[in-house]
Amino acid sequence: MSVPAILAPVFVQVGLTFCLLIWLAALRTRALRSGAVRPADIALRGRAWPGRAEQIGNAFANQLELPLLFYVLAILALVTRKADFLFVVMSWMFVATRLFHAFVHTGSNVVRIRGGAFAVGAIILLVMWIIFAARILFAGMPG
Repeated sequence: MSVPAILAPVFVQVGLTFCLLIWLAALRTRALRSGAVRPADIALRGRAWPGRAEQIGNAFANQLELPLLFYVLAILALVTRKADFLFVVMSWMFVATRLFHAFVHTGSNVVRIRGGAFAVGAIILLVMWIIFAARILFAGMPG
């Protein structure tokens, strides 16, 4: 597979993360400027943000957790030349679950739906890792 095909889902995932970061920064800035939150509250308690800012903050944090394993896998698959069509398709599937997860998290925030999206993405990523590990570990073995 081509480098752009392999990295396109990574770029979308990174874009999602930065969009949530910008949204979070705007909400937190607004909360500070309006006086709804004081800097001292943040310094002492850390979680003194209004509910909506907390919700978007949690959605942002979620994009830094499971996707970390996706980023590492994408880099390793690219470097070892083990990224094929299946890898790219599964990458897009994983990123689609992350987009849906973020959509639910920042919208209705129904935990059952959000949790389902998380679980499907985690399973896809686990399968991707298993396939990658098998390809690396058994690459030189006679068929």
